[in-house]
Amino acid sequence: MSKESEWKTRQQRINTKLRLVNPQWTIIQYREGLDTSTLQHHAVEEYPTANGPADYALFVKGQLQGIIEAKKVSVGAQNVLEQAKRYSRGSFEGVGNWRGYRVPFLYSTNGEIIYFLDIRNERNISRKITNFHTPDALTEKFETDQTASYTRLQNTPIQRIDRLRPYQKDAIAATETGIIQGKRALLVAMATGTGKTFVTVAQIYRLLEAKVAKRILFLVDRRALAAQAVRTFASFNTPRGNKFNQEYEIYSQRFRREDFGEDEPFDPQVLPSSYLTAPQANHTFVYVSTIQRMSINLFGKGSIDPAEDGDLEDEGDAEKLDIPIHAFDLIIADECHRGYTAKETSTWRNTLDYFDAIKIGLTATPATHTLSLFKEVIYRYTTEQAITDGYLVDYEAVYINSKIRINGAFLREGEQVGVVDTETGQEIYDELEDEREFSTTDIERKITVPDSNRKIIREIATYAEKHEQETGNFPRILIFAVNDLPHRSHADQIVGICKEIFGRGDDFVQKITGSPSVDRPLQKIREFRNRPQPKIAVTVDMLTTGVDIPSLEFVVFMRPVKSRILWVQMLGRGTRLCDEINKTHFKIFDCFGGSLIEYFAKTTDFNIEPPRKDPVPVKTVIQKIYQNIDRDYQVKSLVKRFQRINRGMSDEARHLFANYIPDGDMGRLAGELTQKIEQDFTNTFKLLQNQGFQDLLENYPRAKQSFIIAYEQEDTVTSEIKIQGQKPEDYLDSFCRFVRENPEQIEAIAILLQRPKDWKPEALNELREKLGRNQFREPDLQRVTQLVHNKALADIISIVKRAARAEEPIYTATERVDKAIASVMVGKSFTEEQLKWLGYIREHLIQNLTIEIDDFEYAPIFERVGGKGKAKKVFLDGLEALIEEINAAIAA
Repeated sequence: MSKESEWKTRQQRINTKLRLVNPQWTIIQYREGLDTSTLQHHAVEEYPTANGPADYALFVKGQLQGIIEAKKVSVGAQNVLEQAKRYSRGSFEGVGNWRGYRVPFLYSTNGEIIYFLDIRNERNISRKITNFHTPDALTEKFETDQTASYTRLQNTPIQRIDRLRPYQKDAIAATETGIIQGKRALLVAMATGTGKTFVTVAQIYRLLEAKVAKRILFLVDRRALAAQAVRTFASFNTPRGNKFNQEYEIYSQRFRREDFGEDEPFDPQVLPSSYLTAPQANHTFVYVSTIQRMSINLFGKGSIDPAEDGDLEDEGDAEKLDIPIHAFDLIIADECHRGYTAKETSTWRNTLDYFDAIKIGLTATPATHTLSLFKEVIYRYTTEQAITDGYLVDYEAVYINSKIRINGAFLREGEQVGVVDTETGQEIYDELEDEREFSTTDIERKITVPDSNRKIIREIATYAEKHEQETGNFPRILIFAVNDLPHRSHADQIVGICKEIFGRGDDFVQKITGSPSVDRPLQKIREFRNRPQPKIAVTVDMLTTGVDIPSLEFVVFMRPVKSRILWVQMLGRGTRLCDEINKTHFKIFDCFGGSLIEYFAKTTDFNIEPPRKDPVPVKTVIQKIYQNIDRDYQVKSLVKRFQRINRGMSDEARHLFANYIPDGDMGRLAGELTQKIEQDFTNTFKLLQNQGFQDLLENYPRAKQSFIIAYEQEDTVTSEIKIQGQKPEDYLDSFCRFVRENPEQIEAIAILLQRPKDWKPEALNELREKLGRNQFREPDLQRVTQLVHNKALADIISIVKRAARAEEPIYTATERVDKAIASVMVGKSFTEEQLKWLGYIREHLIQNLTIEIDDFEYAPIFERVGGKGKAKKVFLDGLEALIEEINAAIAA
């Protein structure tokens, strides 16, 4: 335990923090007769109260606004706040009275950890903050009337904002309720493709309008998402008929003209640095920024690591700034699930924790680290709900079976291979002198098999060509490659093969990654979304999150995925509706024989998994062994590290290690380490704690990597479609069994098979609901009927009847309705006006497959031509009998 005294903690830690804020606190000692009305931004030490002297009293413009209770660094800071409360109650110069408290802003600290409490609202609870507030921040807090803001918010109907869907209104209402209840960390979990960005813009507008927040930071994790958010703000129509930026300032990080379309307004309102470094109470604005840029602004360029797969975006113009913790009073973090590793999670956590603000997280896939950041899911809207409600489309699975992808590659002695120097790209041809085996995880990392990639793309091409024949539309395809690393880029190889196999010109296929080899990637994303070409995009990570491409119909996984979060996000690229191409579903191509789909089959939007851990620095492991902290485990860990170094070091590294150990033999040191620590602790730790040796352990020269091109390897590639994890024939068989076994339990099935005269909307609704609950959704049944029986767009009645009786014909909804109307008209004569109304009824039935009397009152097609009253007059009070006859004919 530290023996540092409280006096030393105050002098070296607390006083330093108070002086480093901008503007700084001037620290003075209390003296008798001190005129506090002259104090502008002063921290007065040992300030007297009726309950004893406060360690620090914070005066702003002559008013006592805060009290700090200090303890030495070895004492926990949180509970010490009780003393600050006592001094607040005993203050002689309070600026108000809140349930007996005279000073509103209370702090407790041990010099490293700071807790803060705004005592004015009885429901407020203390919270941990990263630094002390500036004098200006306390003035602003004191003059802000949150109660009035919350009242304005509650009295403003959400319905004032157009185009909000019901679940989006619910999300806004739940978030605002949480804020009013005093929650400062809230998580909104909405399925990918359900309009989180639009909800956010609407939410921000309402909070600004009610003055609940004034300075808002909208954080995203990709420049493409930042540009997309800026476009959403620019197009947002306020209830007053204005654009968002006509009422409030919208700022962003710096973009290029080509990041926006030719028909999109490009008004680069770059946030002035002073808005960050010197926030003013009269500033009201929204700032859109990437998490990477803000992290650099706060902690410097060292806070961001390069990507392992070469897919990294550049924030080269960002710089470290001196930003106070109150620069924003609301932060919305979009796609806050990001952080597949502990390092990425740390970037999110450190950036969000830095600011003393209300934080709202938006995600489709909450994970352990997300929940630890935002505490509580305040609202949920799942993919399953969105598909059921008709706001997203479901997927159809295609399993691509590749022996190379599933089993790895085995090279025989004498095979001709290409060996690529990964530093220069130089390729030499060689003949293997011995057998070599590569696992599935080595494919595209240590070895590539061009034949495998070519056959997989060719298999996908057969589906694309068939889709084009059926729909007249070539599907927009997104392919996820393993990496985009120099001289061994899997993405580059896939682009080249696609251009060759599809043969539709150079612009038909494009690579979109954060690699320096990609010219203007945000422009390429926009073109992929909006223009006829490219039709095929190859990416690694850049298009995994948030980018909205509704017309996407094929999503191809040529890279393995182990993170559930990443899997759901990648799937989410295809779920969006697209009426322009009549999109009913999208296809997933699992190039690992369906193993990805099966691995994630039982996950939901809210299964939680931890982020992948980064290794503990080797210096830390050595220090823990020295301090006898969990020694056995740490020694085993260090032995494994040494073995990895031995396997991965170059000849140069061996020579460098020879300066510390015999022959630079790290393998031998690893084997002997446990014994050396037990028998010769002192000398062993002279080596292990040597600064030069430790630096070499972290930064030893690695062995030059080579990348093998297996030209003579052949792959066997096949594919099969899966519906709900089953072959179409098996899925249809299971549906047939379900129908035959459940006519008594599901009334609608009994009606269709035995009592067609009872067919009505309630029966159809029950049928769809019961089938969906048992994993037999109508789109899946239609698709499988098309695949097995070669009948597209079969109606649900035909599908059920065919499942019960194999001789039943299969109709589309149009065919069934026309047949029913024709049977009703047999032997009857109709007036011209009645025939016109029968046409209206036909159009309604094609969409609904049943009709009832109330439909004539409320359905738009009838309402606009006179409604129920008019229909009754036209059919001379025979309308209800006609309805019964038509319904029976539909179900017959």
